[in-house]
Amino acid sequence: MEQSPHHYTVFETAGGFCGVAWNAVGITRFQLPTGNPEATERLLLRRIPDAEQTAPTPGVLEAIAAVKRYFAGEPIDFSDVTLDLDGQDEFFRAIYAAARQLRWGETTTYGALAKALGHGPEAARDIGQAMAKNPVALIIPCHRVLAAGNKIGGFSAPGGSVSKARMLELEGVRLAPPKPVQQSLF
Repeated sequence: MEQSPHHYTVFETAGGFCGVAWNAVGITRFQLPTGNPEATERLLLRRIPDAEQTAPTPGVLEAIAAVKRYFAGEPIDFSDVTLDLDGQDEFFRAIYAAARQLRWGETTTYGALAKALGHGPEAARDIGQAMAKNPVALIIPCHRVLAAGNKIGGFSAPGGSVSKARMLELEGVRLAPPKPVQQSLF
């Protein structure tokens, strides 16, 4: 089956320069913010080298407006954004569908997501793999999926776990260091 051509655009948000790619079905890639448009374009085109820079469709324009509002601090729900996840295996699609249910400021862990999908704790690593390969980070909110003990865990986007923490802080999620088990009287 021949894939439909990819299009992309780069745009500025309060968090930096983001990029989005789409085809006739829906959004196929999303690039989290970088410090300049060239870096964003380079990262986006690394995944879809044949994409052409074009004006966004009305649906993509709506998604871009939502991303801009998100990085300005407005609670946004991306669950109605049309995606094209063609090429993803069924297990990853199930993981992504479950992650899309997480709302603004809501987090879960890799293990809890595995359990919600009917798998044991050994599937937590698979959940982590899916999050690392998420083609549309933010729209599928992989930043809301944490390591065991609500630790930040990894993040494969520019800025790594610092970017993940910033996005969570934007949503009002505070990941404080664990409290000491024993308090000193002195």
